Amino acid sequence: MAENRIDSSDALEIIAFMLGEQQFCVRTTSIREIRGWAPVTPLPHTPPDVLGVMNLRGSVIPIIDLSIKLGMTAAIASERSAIVVTSVNGTTVGLMVDRVSDILTVSQSELQPVPVAVGSSAGDYAEGILAYDKQMICFLNLEAIFAQVRPSDWSEAA
Repeated sequence: MAENRIDSSDALEIIAFMLGEQQFCVRTTSIREIRGWAPVTPLPHTPPDVLGVMNLRGSVIPIIDLSIKLGMTAAIASERSAIVVTSVNGTTVGLMVDRVSDILTVSQSELQPVPVAVGSSAGDYAEGILAYDKQMICFLNLEAIFAQVRPSDWSEAA
């Protein structure tokens, strides 16, 4: 009987989360922690995706509505919402998601390219699509999503 094992050199550890009815994932290596939803302090004159800032053990970090950042309908914070604290391009950012759904180890060979669609820039933010357990999970590239953000941008806003 053959066992379904993932070769460690081919393993891809991801954290999956929901934004609305859509499932997304990112590499666990970029995640610092997952926190329950807590109110944030809004800042004036920030982009619509910046919900505000919060104190994370003495450091003020920006909290981003990832739904808005990806061009989707704004998320509505609830007790099920989570803040995924991540390190992106040299800075710490909190990403508000509707809920964290799973932590998975999948084979990198399961990652399929993002289909090219006319007028779509989805490939800019997505590394690929995982067809996993009858679900389609969009694999996000956080470095690409926040490529225009420098660490000094956050400190100026806070």
